[in-house]
Amino acid sequence: MSDFPSRVLRWYQQHGRKDLPWQKRDPYCVWVSEIMLQQTQVQTVIPYFERFMQSFSSVIALADANLDAVLDHWSGLGYYARARNLHSTARIVCDEHDGVFPQRFDAVAALPGIGRSTAGAIMALAYGKRYPILDGNVKRVLARHDAISGWPGKTDVAKVLWQAAEENTPQSKVRDFTQAMMDLGATVCTRSRPQCDACPVHADCAARTAGTIDQYPGRKARKAKPLKQTIMVLAVSNGSIYLERRPPAGIWGGLWSLPELSDGQVGDWCRATLADAGRSIESWSTLRHSFSHYDLDIQPVVVRISATSRKVADNDDATWHSLDAAPPGGIAAPVQKLINTLKDETHAQNN
Repeated sequence: MSDFPSRVLRWYQQHGRKDLPWQKRDPYCVWVSEIMLQQTQVQTVIPYFERFMQSFSSVIALADANLDAVLDHWSGLGYYARARNLHSTARIVCDEHDGVFPQRFDAVAALPGIGRSTAGAIMALAYGKRYPILDGNVKRVLARHDAISGWPGKTDVAKVLWQAAEENTPQSKVRDFTQAMMDLGATVCTRSRPQCDACPVHADCAARTAGTIDQYPGRKARKAKPLKQTIMVLAVSNGSIYLERRPPAGIWGGLWSLPELSDGQVGDWCRATLADAGRSIESWSTLRHSFSHYDLDIQPVVVRISATSRKVADNDDATWHSLDAAPPGGIAAPVQKLINTLKDETHAQNN
């Protein structure tokens, strides 16, 4: 039987994905795509990637861009720290590497938001250099093929998986092999209902032989997700809504959002912040939004303000924003959903 990488490479020539928009051997394109693909599927990423590249065609263009513009292009993609890290890295590349993406593994891995696997993917896909990768798809293929038990998030399990990745990465055709392993995990060796008969390495797959495919890779012990609550205020006046920029760190860091309250003292907040108690206050149905580690119940409260307050005119982190205008920057999906609902309701009342 031929060796593992040869079988994977032969499969890739027939079945691998070769028309993805970032497959240009351009380190900038590869880097942006790899960051977008963290925690996100290819089909979701493609339109975001294409729009991102139209606006930020080079690392210099990205470094020169305003963070609000970058976050706006990321809106809806989630895990917004990735966008902030992209922007930070672009500036580092321009300031410390003369605008040229580094070609040494240690220099790439030292950049914000780039771990060992992402750095390896950039080195392999952009430069054709031999570095193994271990993203979620590759973990699944290797864990099943070698029957590597345990949750990959554990240090000892990750060590065994990295060893398998190192041993199976060929000396040549690394670029094709790296893409092939990602494609194999994404399209054949899937989480549920894997197509084992179509897999090029099924003949010596330990999990398939033992009939234990569903046991690999091991899962993290489940804990009940906590439920948190918040009140979001939709303060509206003359077709504009009041928005605040969130702190740079934490959930939705740096994005524009609705003011949040922990209690129901909406009128007090309006008087203190907008110098207006509001002509009317209306509560909407609760909206639940799920994060990876907790659920959030959002209680939307619509407040009609008589006139926009001058108190926020000189505040860079607060603004009255027209409901009909393009977003001032990045806005998280549930916040945008509430704004769109308010916009539709306002237009319906005016017609």
